[in-house]
Amino acid sequence: MALRAEKKAATRTAIAHAATALFMDRGFDKVTVAEVGEAARVSVNTVFNYFATKEDLFFDRQDEVIARLAGAVRGATDPARAALALFRAELDSDEPTLGLHPDSPRFWKVVEDSPALQARLRLLGEAAEEAVATALIESGRPEPDAWWAAAILSGIDRTLHAQIRRDLQKGKPVSLVRAEVRETAERAYTAASRALA
Repeated sequence: MALRAEKKAATRTAIAHAATALFMDRGFDKVTVAEVGEAARVSVNTVFNYFATKEDLFFDRQDEVIARLAGAVRGATDPARAALALFRAELDSDEPTLGLHPDSPRFWKVVEDSPALQARLRLLGEAAEEAVATALIESGRPEPDAWWAAAILSGIDRTLHAQIRRDLQKGKPVSLVRAEVRETAERAYTAASRALA
């Protein structure tokens, strides 16, 4: 059973890598799922067995992205401090979804050039915020408060990611972007901690 799971994971990764290479080279809208299958040496049906939509191929780590902040705040006595701890850890470990590498402007250019990807990105943000609200409710925060607290925490998180994206697109060195976004995170989450107390 473990061997089968490993094989499935390897196939999924191979499909995602093939798709990413094509999308980065030609843009999202100019690549077909059939071309992704051909590049990954699998059938179109196999691609759809692993990825329900073409957008899922592009945002292949979307489940992790949606769950990450909710996982950090679930059960935390100070959700803003927990969110800050998560962001610090991601900065320190070079978490790939932060996009702190020189090639990330190419990734975001593909998103900017595709209305379908822009729409999916908005849906991912909404899903992540809903997951945070659910985690806060499950942790005992009353429902109306949980929703506005989730909006604050998710808004800070989106703003931090947008700061990284904008600064790298301006050509700032990764080391400077990392230092500046860390300062922003400290200020924003400290203010949120007071607001949510």
